[in-house]
Amino acid sequence: MRRLDILWALLLGLALWQAIVVITGAPHFILPSPWRVAQAAWNSRVILAENAWITALEVFLGLILGTLLGALTAIQLAMSKTAERLMLPILVFTQAVPVFALAPVLTLWFGYGIGSKIVMAVLIIYFPVTSAFHDGLTRSSQGYQELAQTMGASKWRVMRYIQIPNALPALGTGLKLAAVYAPIGAVIGEWVGASKGLGYLMLLANGRAKIDLMFASLIVLACLTVVLHFAVGRLAKRLQNYADGR
Repeated sequence: MRRLDILWALLLGLALWQAIVVITGAPHFILPSPWRVAQAAWNSRVILAENAWITALEVFLGLILGTLLGALTAIQLAMSKTAERLMLPILVFTQAVPVFALAPVLTLWFGYGIGSKIVMAVLIIYFPVTSAFHDGLTRSSQGYQELAQTMGASKWRVMRYIQIPNALPALGTGLKLAAVYAPIGAVIGEWVGASKGLGYLMLLANGRAKIDLMFASLIVLACLTVVLHFAVGRLAKRLQNYADGR
């Protein structure tokens, strides 16, 4: 039923898109029709696939590194009240700085390759993962923690066997947010400076007035984000099941 709903939503979106093109009479170099975009995607399928692979690699590596760093930070904050008091306000304050504004600096530091894009993706998803996982760690059952400490369990054993398993659903929530944000970071980095990737292809197509190819790149990016979101959603569900059935 869910797949059928997705299909109907897709068909409705295409119908609305075509209706807007017909009603407004916009020229194809401003708003191409779905059919023209589909033709551009098929004719440029090799170029789209090559650039989509680069963006997917940047997103995947950024998601892995950002999740590891965020999870480790959350565990450190939950284990040390001193670290929590000192670092948590700093983490919150850093969110007042637009991460997108750092893209030119990251490109200057890490170059025009995939390194700067991976770092950009890491910076965007780091805080959601850290915040969600830390919240789950601090909200785990106090009763079990006190019982374990009474029986002589160390702080690390309490974290490993009680807090982390109970916080896995919260980590899954953070991962689902990260799956949506990570492609944004990679593409922003490609817009600032790159020679490959879907963001680079969008700028190239726009500069050459190939708006149909630009739309095709945008749709491929959206499909990549949706696939990543569903994959991470399944992982989050497994984490939830593990926490419920352990």
